[in-house]
Amino acid sequence: MSEEFDLSQFEKSMVIRQTTFSDIESILEIQRLCFPGMDPWEVAHLRSHLTIFPEGQLVAELNGKVIGSCSSLIINFDEYDDRHSWSDVTDSGYITNHNPDGYNLYGIEVMVHPEYRRMKVGQRLYEGRKDIARQFNLKSIIIGGRIPNYHKHSNEMPPREYVTAVSRHKIYDPVLTFQLMNGFTLMRINPNYLPDDKASVKYATLMEWNNVDYIPLSKRHFKTSYPVRICAVQYMMRKINSFEEFAHQCEYFVDVASDAQSDFVVFPEIFTTQLMSFLDEPSPSQAVRKLTEYTPQYMELFADLAVRYNINIIAGSHFVEEENEEIYNIAYLFHRDGGIDKQYKIHITPNERKWWGISAGDTVQVFDTDCGKIAIQICYDIEFPELARIATDMGANIIFSPFCTEDRQGYLRVRYCAQARAVENQIYTVISGTVGNLPQTENMDIQYAQSAIFAPSDFEFARDGIVGETEPNVEMVLIGDVDLEILRRQRQDGTVKHLKDRRHDVYGIDYKK
Repeated sequence: MSEEFDLSQFEKSMVIRQTTFSDIESILEIQRLCFPGMDPWEVAHLRSHLTIFPEGQLVAELNGKVIGSCSSLIINFDEYDDRHSWSDVTDSGYITNHNPDGYNLYGIEVMVHPEYRRMKVGQRLYEGRKDIARQFNLKSIIIGGRIPNYHKHSNEMPPREYVTAVSRHKIYDPVLTFQLMNGFTLMRINPNYLPDDKASVKYATLMEWNNVDYIPLSKRHFKTSYPVRICAVQYMMRKINSFEEFAHQCEYFVDVASDAQSDFVVFPEIFTTQLMSFLDEPSPSQAVRKLTEYTPQYMELFADLAVRYNINIIAGSHFVEEENEEIYNIAYLFHRDGGIDKQYKIHITPNERKWWGISAGDTVQVFDTDCGKIAIQICYDIEFPELARIATDMGANIIFSPFCTEDRQGYLRVRYCAQARAVENQIYTVISGTVGNLPQTENMDIQYAQSAIFAPSDFEFARDGIVGETEPNVEMVLIGDVDLEILRRQRQDGTVKHLKDRRHDVYGIDYKK
């Protein structure tokens, strides 16, 4: 009998195994080959992955050589914003937000060495991820997938149309086609997912694979949320020498609010009267007319800041001269998409009439924003409950009240009424006031304020109905989160239901506009 044929010289060893620290350099080299032009992992990222969730990191090894890898973490996906980016869901790549008690495995990268593609390496890594999901009894695997061939078609079709074409096999995309073939379904398309992914034009497809073996083991459940972050500026009135100095102070606060990822920043009522400190006009009635001349600069400033800092700005209020030389106290809403709305002050105080001759507006406005419907009621207006009820009936969930009061008594009128409006209408109210003094400016010499955000009074809200408040008479900002979904639920099922329980058969408000 002839000598037995030696098969070992033809055998290959392909394994999918857990990543080790000794694999890091190989992974970094593969990434440089797979994603040229994109920011690669750093050693610190991969070390963090292996320290925090080693079971979620896999490599493909052929004959002892690492030829592919994938990384993942566990999260509760419901806790993340629909617009989330790769950086949001990975904590900038370090996965320190990994939640061992979460429900979803989130895949953050998979790659195969270019020389070893078409060997089902990626499919093996995906099967390894599915095993992780089963091992940890997770509901699903979620991935943010690149669409690297989209740049070839971006001038011809929007991303949705491109994804549809790939799904119907009319266009081939190496990533999306592969994910669809591996049992993942499309959830949505996220813009700005990876800022350096030029091939995908920054878009990513959010895909999900459901684990049919998942067994619920916890009584925990999730309720939906609609968070809105608000920054109220308690603005110090001090002498300045130019409009540019005023603009610099305003931009500082907008920058602070934007850095905190606020959706709205609100300034106080008539805080532009700070400009009077350099106008050198002793007569209040003439000073206010000089002030109106700065309206174009004021408008240009805040329109630019809203777009540049990507934040909705309630730019306090400003005195504006309109037809027939009438002067109005107007609050402007500068949307972060570039739109502008305005609300006239409807109730004019005796002081405003006596010193400045201010005219009254006559319309209650409710504005559509990217964070739901809001209203603006300037200072004295919040003290008239009819206006808040009209705005609520028109759909407002938040009423912003820029104010300017000179003493504690005046301030408390605004505060107590804003809190009452929040309870009566089951809405959020926000007050933002001026502090400091302008000794040389007639009728604007002293200020008193304590800015705050108020909620209805019920179990799911802040204990005292106060989301947050500033210290009195100190220049500072207040940043607080409100939840419009809690508001909706409480209107339906709260301890009390002010809106539902109104006696329309007994009384009503007649809004003549």
